[in-house]
Amino acid sequence: MQVTRSQMLQFLCLLFCASFIETRYTPDWASLDSRPLPEWYDEVKFGIFVHWGVFSVPAFGSEWFWWNWKGAENPAYVQFMSKNYPPGFSYADFAPDFHAQFFDPDQWADIFEASGAKYVVLTSKHHEGFTNWGSPNSWNWNSVDTGPHRDLVADLGAAIRKRSLHYGLYSSLYEWFNPLYLSDKQSGFKTQEFVERKVMPELHNLVNRYKPDLIWSDGDWEAPDTYWNSTGFLAWLYNDSPVKDVVVTNDRWGAGCYCKHGGYYNCADKYTPEQPPKHKWEKCQYTSKHSTVYAIFTSNPMQTTFMLSAPKTSYNTVVTLLGNPEPLKWAPLETSGFIVVLPDLPFSPAEAWTLKLDKVA
Repeated sequence: MQVTRSQMLQFLCLLFCASFIETRYTPDWASLDSRPLPEWYDEVKFGIFVHWGVFSVPAFGSEWFWWNWKGAENPAYVQFMSKNYPPGFSYADFAPDFHAQFFDPDQWADIFEASGAKYVVLTSKHHEGFTNWGSPNSWNWNSVDTGPHRDLVADLGAAIRKRSLHYGLYSSLYEWFNPLYLSDKQSGFKTQEFVERKVMPELHNLVNRYKPDLIWSDGDWEAPDTYWNSTGFLAWLYNDSPVKDVVVTNDRWGAGCYCKHGGYYNCADKYTPEQPPKHKWEKCQYTSKHSTVYAIFTSNPMQTTFMLSAPKTSYNTVVTLLGNPEPLKWAPLETSGFIVVLPDLPFSPAEAWTLKLDKVA
């Protein structure tokens, strides 16, 4: 069959027009999971996660302080409160002392960039429900109305984006003691008052106001994704939001979504697969008590000993220098920290050496 010039032009025109037709995703997992992961995430490799909130005031245990105290009634937390705070002291009473007076976002961003990280994720809201921005849906339980009286999400974001870094936001879907959530939970998640009045308005507000490159969802596991309206939100995020072409998401969008639905896979904290998965994934690694931490020094000490003032050692602590197979001799300091005897330091083109500290207290 002979193709005329006119037919060829029509065909090329159709191809040209088709290239400009925008892909639309429907609110179902088959469609949403077909979205290609934006290229920037595959290239950055290493990021930093910042947990910060009212839980930083008692600074006891972890960000799960409120739940361990009032939810699980863990004896160690109950004793900590009775020993250090008066009767009737509530978790909300910690908020005015969340000053953030030493917070210098530019200094933080400089450190992040110097570390080699390419993206930074800040907790905009953890399970306690306190928002690190002036959420209109979290009156008087946010960093603008109380505590620092500043927009921490905006301040850090502005500093991050002055540098060659991507900015992401963590957001917990559930809130331990929010009455709306507890009411929905009591109904067997047949009602969605909490989702409609709190979760969705805040997620839309975060995206429209701060335009994050990454949404790190969490606190989803008690209810199915249909309760959270996760597919509806993600369809809007991928189709119509101001970050639709660049935003990356994880897989925590409801019970059963881990390692199955979403953008890249977290699967679980400290996820370490035996073989690299075919799907893009992230290992969310953090230090725990009695685990391994690292100390980096960037100049060659003139003496053969090196002092670290922060870590608390235990009888089982082992100190090694990366690149040197033998454990180093060390001795504890009077209160905390220790002094370590250094070997001859190997040549380092980066002028940096790393001590590995196993089983610190």
